[in-house]
Amino acid sequence: MKITRIETFLVPPRWLFCRIETDDGVVGWGEPVVEGRAEVVRAAVDVLSEYLIGQDPLRIQDHWQVLTKGGFYRGGPVLASAVAGLDQALWDIAGKTYGAPVHALLGGPVRDRVRVYAWVGGDEPAELTDQVTAQVEAGFTAVKMNAAGATSPVATARQTAEVVARVAAAREVLGPDRDVAVDFHGRFTAASARRLLGELAPLHPLFVEEPVVPEQGHLLPDLVTASPVPLATGERLYSRSEFLPVLTAGVAVAQPDLSHAGGISEVHRIASLAETYGALLAPHCPLGPIALAASLQIAFATPNFLIQEQSRGIHYNKDADLLSYVVDPEPFNFVAGHAPRGDAPGLGVEVDEAAVRAADRTGHAWRNPVWRHPDGSFAEW
Repeated sequence: MKITRIETFLVPPRWLFCRIETDDGVVGWGEPVVEGRAEVVRAAVDVLSEYLIGQDPLRIQDHWQVLTKGGFYRGGPVLASAVAGLDQALWDIAGKTYGAPVHALLGGPVRDRVRVYAWVGGDEPAELTDQVTAQVEAGFTAVKMNAAGATSPVATARQTAEVVARVAAAREVLGPDRDVAVDFHGRFTAASARRLLGELAPLHPLFVEEPVVPEQGHLLPDLVTASPVPLATGERLYSRSEFLPVLTAGVAVAQPDLSHAGGISEVHRIASLAETYGALLAPHCPLGPIALAASLQIAFATPNFLIQEQSRGIHYNKDADLLSYVVDPEPFNFVAGHAPRGDAPGLGVEVDEAAVRAADRTGHAWRNPVWRHPDGSFAEW
């Protein structure tokens, strides 16, 4: 079996899909994308495809080595994301060839269902209350929310109180048996994060995500020591080598993204590395159905898995949603806040190729917003 064709599809709302075809007619799908830089990743996939055409698709680990290390200049979000999508598609082909789901090829399942959480937003506690209530009524046992929008370099007393009030509103609806995770999104300085973590502790967040931007990872050891709340990070880390100092710092939850951190191959290794540090895995995935399908395959095969992000109804999804490009929504039919394990081969999801090709004719040019502080200086988004 040889790889004969590799295509990419720029589809709304902000995703990039890739399709790998073989001479035996087996097709695999992946999702290689950097949100806001999809066109750049598309070009990287085209360059990497020059190597893959004519190769045996089942030599996944060998291809991963060449794709990540075959160039003198390595790493970074664009290359790692291009490799991630191609890697997903190769695992999809392998599963379909062997007639088994990817989690079976990774050693078999360690659980029967995967807990997932829903995103909620809202700038006001009243709005947030309605959104959390809707997710509870839909059966979810956990939600995640942003802590704040653009925040002063040193958060004011009002800004701090407003964050606490919003999380308190979510906790009131959730009660003591459900969870709320809080995403700082790197919008706080370490000093502000330290103060706010103490204020949030009585509300018992499941974890606080990205307490500082990833380039300030050297500050994490002190934050971990000072924090009464479990800390999580990793959506902007792209390899085991980048996760190592974070795990050494004592972060409780690792959050690699299956479309950014080298795909199934590398995230499986990151999960094992995290396990040696007693850290849990909560893959980042505000993306499309292929990325989520790949994430679920990892979740089913990972002993130290905690919870899975998913994008149904997320605020980014305009013009298309999680189910827009799949033939059968059943793999994403969440029951009591969990995704049941399926036995379909490969990634376990059937892509609606006609819908993908039609959407690619429209494409997208999604960019994240650029925020500024009241004095006109740049603010973290």
